[in-house]
Amino acid sequence: MNSQSSLSRRMLLGGAVAAAATSAAPSHAASAVETNHHDVLDDFTIRNKKIRQSVMGWCFKPMPVPELIRHCAEIGLEAIEGISPEFYPEAHKQGLKISLVSSHGFAKGPVDPANHAECISKLKSSIDKAVEFGAPSVITFTGMSLHGIIDSTAEKNCLACWKKVIRYAEEKQITLVLEHLNSRDDSHPMKGHPGYFGDDVDRCVDLVKRMDSDRFKLLFDVYHVQVMNGDVIRRIRNYHPYIGHYHTAGNPGRGELDQNQEINYPAVMRAILQTGYDLFVAQEFIPTWDDPVRALRHSAMVCDVT
Repeated sequence: MNSQSSLSRRMLLGGAVAAAATSAAPSHAASAVETNHHDVLDDFTIRNKKIRQSVMGWCFKPMPVPELIRHCAEIGLEAIEGISPEFYPEAHKQGLKISLVSSHGFAKGPVDPANHAECISKLKSSIDKAVEFGAPSVITFTGMSLHGIIDSTAEKNCLACWKKVIRYAEEKQITLVLEHLNSRDDSHPMKGHPGYFGDDVDRCVDLVKRMDSDRFKLLFDVYHVQVMNGDVIRRIRNYHPYIGHYHTAGNPGRGELDQNQEINYPAVMRAILQTGYDLFVAQEFIPTWDDPVRALRHSAMVCDVT
C-alpha cells in the first residue's frame, strides 16, 4: 500500500470514528428533544388498546387514590390494582376495572408452614373480594427463604399451602398468580427483595406446572425477570401458557419506561400480543419525573403498541 492510500485510509477511518463518537455522545440538543418529548404528553390517551393496561397504585403514593383513579381514567387505562378495596367502588364509578386483588404480601408466605393458616385465610378472603368486584386474579407469593428449610422442602411447603386454596379459586373462577421477585437489588425496599425464595422465574414456572391447575399461573414481572434472569422475550414465548398477569418497570432502578433504562418495552409488548395473551399488563414503575402523571402517560404510550 503506498503512502497516499495509507493516508486516505487513515482519514476515512478517522472520519468514521469521529462520526460515530458524535452520534453516540449525549448532547444538549438531544437532551432538549427528549425534554420536549416529555412536555407534549399532557393530552395523550391510549388509542390502540391492544394491550389492556392497568396501574399498580402503591407506586404513586403519596398521590391520593381518588386522584390517581381520575388520571387513569383520563389517560384511558382500563384498570387499576394495588389499592385498598375501599376505593374499588370509586374505580368502578370512574369506569376502571380491578385487574388484581392483593392478599398475604411477599414477606410472610407459605415457605414457612407457620404462615399457612394466615395465607390461606387471606387468599380466600381476597378471592371473595375479586368475585365481588369482577377482578380476574389474586396475587400470591412464596415468601422469604427460612434458615433450616432446604429448597425442596420450601417448594413442598408452598405447594401444600396453595393446594388448600386452589379448589376454592377454581370454584369461584378466580386465578391465583404467583409473582416472581428479584433478590439482587438491595437499594430500596420495593426495588428488590433480598432473601425472597421465588427469585428464579424458572423455578416459579415449575411450581405453576406442579400445581396443575388452570387457576394457578405466573405473574411475569418484566422488571424482576430482567434483573434476575434476562432473556425476557424468549421466556415470554416459552412460558406464555403459564402466565396470568404482567407487570412493567424500567431497569435499572424500577423507574419509567423511558430512554434511561435497558428494556425495549414496545418489543416486549408485541411479543406478549403474539402469544395471544388478552389479560392485563399493569404499570408498576416508581416515578422519578417531576410530574408522575406525565410519567404514567408516557409509559402508557410506550405500551400502546399496534
